[in-house]
Amino acid sequence: MSHQEEAIFVGGGGETQRSAQELYLKFGNRHGLIAGATGTGKTITMQILAEEFSAAGVPVFLTDIKGDVGGMAIPGIPRGGLERRAEQIGLEGYAYRETPVIFWDFFGEHGHPVRATIAEVGPLLLSRMLDLTEAQEGVINVAFRISDDEGLPILDLKDLRAILNFLGENQREISVQYGNVTTQSIGAIQRKLLVLENQGAAHFFSEPALQLSDFMRIAPDGRGYVSILHAERLMRTPQLYATFLLWLLSQLFEELPEVGNPDKPVLVFFFDEAHLLFNNAPRALVEKVERVARLIRSKGVGVYFVTQNPDDVPDSVLGQLGNRVQHALHAFTARDQQALRRAAQTYRPNPRFDISDAIRDVGVGEAVTSFLEDKGSPGVAERTLIRPPSSQMGPIEDGQRQMLMLRSPVAGKYEAMIDSDSAHEMLARRAEGAAKEAEAQLRQAEAEKEREFTAARRYEPPARRTSPKSPARSPARRGDSAVDVFAKSMARQLGTRSGQALVRGVLGGLLRGR
Repeated sequence: MSHQEEAIFVGGGGETQRSAQELYLKFGNRHGLIAGATGTGKTITMQILAEEFSAAGVPVFLTDIKGDVGGMAIPGIPRGGLERRAEQIGLEGYAYRETPVIFWDFFGEHGHPVRATIAEVGPLLLSRMLDLTEAQEGVINVAFRISDDEGLPILDLKDLRAILNFLGENQREISVQYGNVTTQSIGAIQRKLLVLENQGAAHFFSEPALQLSDFMRIAPDGRGYVSILHAERLMRTPQLYATFLLWLLSQLFEELPEVGNPDKPVLVFFFDEAHLLFNNAPRALVEKVERVARLIRSKGVGVYFVTQNPDDVPDSVLGQLGNRVQHALHAFTARDQQALRRAAQTYRPNPRFDISDAIRDVGVGEAVTSFLEDKGSPGVAERTLIRPPSSQMGPIEDGQRQMLMLRSPVAGKYEAMIDSDSAHEMLARRAEGAAKEAEAQLRQAEAEKEREFTAARRYEPPARRTSPKSPARSPARRGDSAVDVFAKSMARQLGTRSGQALVRGVLGGLLRGR
């Protein structure tokens, strides 16, 4: 295996050293950090790492926050400055070339749609997405439990609403068996579901559900496809963005087999704007993220957090990030200066320069880097000029994007939405059946009463005969709605039926224990 195949060339040729800075592929699943203030070059660093992983045959997933990463799909525009940078840092064979790309979009506007069922997302992440209170989260857990027990799949938002409506109509009976369920909590959840739907979540909670194997494709020339999620609109709802990416990580953990320490990662995942994952997150969720980050490494997945400040990432997670690229941090305030010192302390010291000064002073496209060495120990911090990208920097034109989507290996696979038979349809059918049964019982009771009245008239003197009266009571009243009739029947059945539990992914299992 050649030197080029064994490592990724990240940069070199800084002011105080000339050696190349490389990320060994065998340590690519040891996770990493790309940090720095706005405008210091984080996005370009993410782009060149994605290019190099792809060239080594490693599939990549990354998010395009500002719509300016799509240019990876076409060759870069020749620029003298880029060629001079390549020569300065000793990058041999530098050339402009495209990277194989598959475009995705949560809303299906700038890429192939990304979808998942509510059952796959599970109650914990759904509660996080809706920002529910503890009591409201309890109601969601009851809804999922009834879904399992009664064999009522929750695939989309209307399914979840149907289950919640059933909880409200049978609140008393369900509370006895499953714990307190209040109409106030149900109403609050329904309102938050409406907000979520207005944010476009109905596009995501649907079928066909994403097959993660489509994020792990290899192009015919042996390069890994780079899956680019267009997240410009998704970022308007940061909690939805962060929860979706955490769900994606959890699905990867569940579906991928153990591979130990591979020669190169099976997938590299870039989590841009990573601070959104941890903002106001409960301690339990942070612990679960730490656990997933620690365990997913054994599946061959490398996770690279991209954020402005290392302080955005909890220490328990930061300690697992062995490969680091630190762009400039500003130190205008006392708080900034403290953050700068803390960032410097996470690097292995270099006697040739002060790391705090270097992090403050590096220019655009320059960084303090540290990558794991042969035995997996952190490398000495080095001041590094980042290599130029081979693909285009900046956005891609809409026409070019559409042409690439038409030629995509997943073209036509996810575009048409499917509405499967699930909780909403099942409950509607049961309610309709119960209503028809009640109507039939009512007609039978009225006919029986009429027959009794007719028989009685035959033996009555003419003076005592009267007109028939409506029955005072019947098994089911016409005023009862179909849902009421079904709900009464359904409540009696709860706890006596055994439904097949629905598979909802690792966050229903790995992250469920709290």
